Amino acid sequence: MLKFSRRLALGALVLLASPALAQEAAREAARPKKLVIGLLPTESAPTVMRLNEPLRAYLEQRLNLPVEVVVGANYAATSEALRFGRIDIAYLGPVTYILQSKHVGLKPFARPSHPEVGPTFLATIIVPADSKAKTLADLKGGEIAFGDPASTSGTWVPRWQLLHEGLVSERDYKLRVLGAHDAVALAVANGKVAAGGLSKPVFNRLIKEGKIDAAKVRVLQDSPPIPEYMWTFRDGLDPAFQEEIRKAFIEVKDPAALAVFRAEAFIPAVDADVDRVRQWIAAIQAVSAQTAWKPVEGPAAR
Repeated sequence: MLKFSRRLALGALVLLASPALAQEAAREAARPKKLVIGLLPTESAPTVMRLNEPLRAYLEQRLNLPVEVVVGANYAATSEALRFGRIDIAYLGPVTYILQSKHVGLKPFARPSHPEVGPTFLATIIVPADSKAKTLADLKGGEIAFGDPASTSGTWVPRWQLLHEGLVSERDYKLRVLGAHDAVALAVANGKVAAGGLSKPVFNRLIKEGKIDAAKVRVLQDSPPIPEYMWTFRDGLDPAFQEEIRKAFIEVKDPAALAVFRAEAFIPAVDADVDRVRQWIAAIQAVSAQTAWKPVEGPAAR
């Protein structure tokens, strides 16, 4: 009788513990064995991976699991990989995020904030140093280089700057797609095009590292402040794991991990942060039907 009572008590304890054990097992199953990060090819893949290595190492230590960085062949490849769950989080520019969000549920969770200017950055339009152009209007009739068709600061914002001055692509200037910010800067420095649009932070770093001769280029016009890139979760990622990742970003203090973003911290991000860019996209789309070049919004840009 005593043995029977002990077995009953033990059985009761197992039953009581089962829900907790089941929940823990579910959490373990939902938490990936590896975190895969997607980055846009703003420059060559080796350069992007080198610059982001401190952040990768920080996350690997903080989350206590392997962290892999994947650089897409183009902006479309990175955003498509996020859409179809091949990567877990991605660092997306506002335009890439906006276009992809039309097709799948994405959740932004962090963005870099910088001293003095907060969570914003600039695009810039540069010209060869000996160019006669003094304003954007002076570029009419010329060939202007841009980066990836889905790039915020490498295509869309510079096109909006030109549109704001009355210049429409393929009507008032020839649009040349070069795919990356550094390729645009080189084309301008070498006098291959009349002007080029690219990220101002990337341009400044290319000058600082000596990859572009500062004597061969000059800034014609900077853009208005652009809402910063956003770290974004893929649809369906376990909520508990999302919270682990979010806290890892918001609480990062490692200067090396923040350096590539020129950030003093990562701050929370929400969808409405990029509403200003939505207005610029709408302005370009309003005139795009009249030109030969169409903004990339289909599968190629997601």
